[in-house]
Amino acid sequence: MNRLQSIKAPLFPQSGFSATHAFLGHGNGSLTAKSNVAARQRQRASSHYSLFMPLHYEAGYAYPLLVWLHGEGGSERELRQLMPHVSVRNYVGVAARGTASVAGLERGFGWDQSLLAVDEAAERARESIEAAQERFSVHSERVFIAGNGSGGTMALRLALQFPEWFAGAASLGGPMPSGNNPLGRVKDARGLPLLLASCRDSEDYPQSRVAADLRLLHAAGFSLALRQYPGEHELTTVMLADMDRWIMGLVCPAMAGAAV
Repeated sequence: MNRLQSIKAPLFPQSGFSATHAFLGHGNGSLTAKSNVAARQRQRASSHYSLFMPLHYEAGYAYPLLVWLHGEGGSERELRQLMPHVSVRNYVGVAARGTASVAGLERGFGWDQSLLAVDEAAERARESIEAAQERFSVHSERVFIAGNGSGGTMALRLALQFPEWFAGAASLGGPMPSGNNPLGRVKDARGLPLLLASCRDSEDYPQSRVAADLRLLHAAGFSLALRQYPGEHELTTVMLADMDRWIMGLVCPAMAGAAV
């Protein structure tokens, strides 16, 4: 498998894949003459998100939206390297910056799980979704949230807290959130498809924790897919390709095997 990450460093080196045809950078400007949209985008000038436009973008097609939450020490800038390993055609992509700075990393961020930090993460996720919807043609019922490590844990928390925002949630190497009642809206969230991915030798998400999460989610009545991989705690191209197939299987089952 092609490893993409060291858990101690940002997901991708900044010198990696350059998708200048598809990567639109940060939300700090307006591409429309409508004053109300321009005003909202000016208000977002200090926002921390990055956008990805699919290859051969067609404005008449409502694309699924992939909301990505990076792992510990990463940032929203990794989206440009990540999306080609998921799909360059299937999604509009948006990545939000973590709510907490990581000590020793000038551009490294993480996701704190305190109540205030969760509220801020929800605001950033909502802002990122709205920015993507303003910029591109996005299917409002095909918004998926996913993340790696602590970003995966936050993705699960936000999806369980706001199930009406999302069509599914995936965590790659991040355990179920604990504390602050993550299943407080279980009746509303029960129909939300979930994907959990883990590495067999991971110390951050050990097999005992995986088994406990599976028991909890099955008992709560969730539709759950589990993927397990060799290794310790690496994000790989195989994981991202599997996530793409899982999402496309929900979007269009007949096309799941044809995901690019």
